[in-house]
Amino acid sequence: MNLTTSTDGQILGRVKCPGDKSISQRVLILGAFMNQDMVVDGFLNGEDPLSTMNALNQIGADISVDEDDRVLLRKRKQSFHNSDNALNLGNSGTGLRLMLGLTSGMGLKASFCGDESLSSRPMGRVINPLTEMGANIEALEGKLPISISPSTLNMQYKYELPVASAQVKSCILLAGLASGAGIEIIEPIQTRDHTERMLSNFGANIETTFLDGKNIIKLAPNNILRAKNYTVVGDISSAAFLIVAALISNSPGLEIMNVGMNPSRTGVLQALKKMGANIEVKNQRLESGEPCADLLVKQSKLKGVNLSGKIIPNIIDEIPIISIAAAFADGETTIRDAKELRVKESDRLKAVSEGFSALGIMHENFEDGMSIKGAKDQLIIDQSISIESYDDHRIAMSFLIAGLKCSKPITVKDCKNIFTSFPNFIEITSSVGYELEK
Repeated sequence: MNLTTSTDGQILGRVKCPGDKSISQRVLILGAFMNQDMVVDGFLNGEDPLSTMNALNQIGADISVDEDDRVLLRKRKQSFHNSDNALNLGNSGTGLRLMLGLTSGMGLKASFCGDESLSSRPMGRVINPLTEMGANIEALEGKLPISISPSTLNMQYKYELPVASAQVKSCILLAGLASGAGIEIIEPIQTRDHTERMLSNFGANIETTFLDGKNIIKLAPNNILRAKNYTVVGDISSAAFLIVAALISNSPGLEIMNVGMNPSRTGVLQALKKMGANIEVKNQRLESGEPCADLLVKQSKLKGVNLSGKIIPNIIDEIPIISIAAAFADGETTIRDAKELRVKESDRLKAVSEGFSALGIMHENFEDGMSIKGAKDQLIIDQSISIESYDDHRIAMSFLIAGLKCSKPITVKDCKNIFTSFPNFIEITSSVGYELEK
């Protein structure tokens, strides 16, 4: 599915932020593990969370989504069981890594597969620590297909992350939870802490301390969790596309409701405010242990900035759309320490660079980032332009937002991937004044 932009968009109005993808997948996994009746509101009914739900049901969970997009988790009589057929996680790297931790911890026999994009992504970062814990895992050069055989994990495990990664951290915590092991994880830079917050919300004995510039997360052995209904806050990674749309368009104001404001995720707001963004945070509150708020965003005169170091793990998913903001800022923006982008759903640095080349945006690509010279004003396009998304939802949405500043419509190819994380993206952009045509 290709999408073509329009040239007369004016972003304004009020929208509700779609549910957080990372949290939606985690609450499915923990909810199924607890095996108690439970209702989840605000769930992101997108392809990635649904892939995780289907995989859980395949090993014995009883999860469904009703007509109001509420998730119903039902207590079942049987325990989780082995699966003769491969668990297909589609495009979901989060789902695959977390399910590897859960199933290894429970000592199940299972195999895993995914789509072409997921099959190309390295999984050694979770396979190696799980193997150290005692898991029996077979993989082809650290990638899918992956199979696990029944095993018993070590009852105490300590691991220092070589690279900051919330997915690796969560995988190890879930393996410890499922096996009853005590876990200590040391992370060099704080990554998103949704798993820790959710475990605490359901009664786990988990604590995080800060020592010598590093986070130390300790999960006590043999936790007993207690289910309670859960509300998923909005995904700030999805809100970022709407925020940048309002900042670079002729927007008198866009209000985005129910945005997750977890401190480990709000780096995108820090980066954009550093660029001069007019973003007002309103009605701050807690939902199921996660902070959230409403955001009021207005058109802003942005300026180039330098982004590197500790903020990068916090904004790694938002760098493509931050790059679009930088393309229409005054001056040069430099992004470094972001080599992780080369092993996402696509090589995102390469994908952004090729899109910029097609649009005539001056930039330089580095191994770990890029520099971008802002165009400031509308891009004058003389002919129709097609931009390759590389089957990557964040690349597709980023360049569709860039179309707001192009003199003629542009076409972004292969946009079906958007439904993995933001299933109502087309409807929401239309509701705030920006039409996209299939």
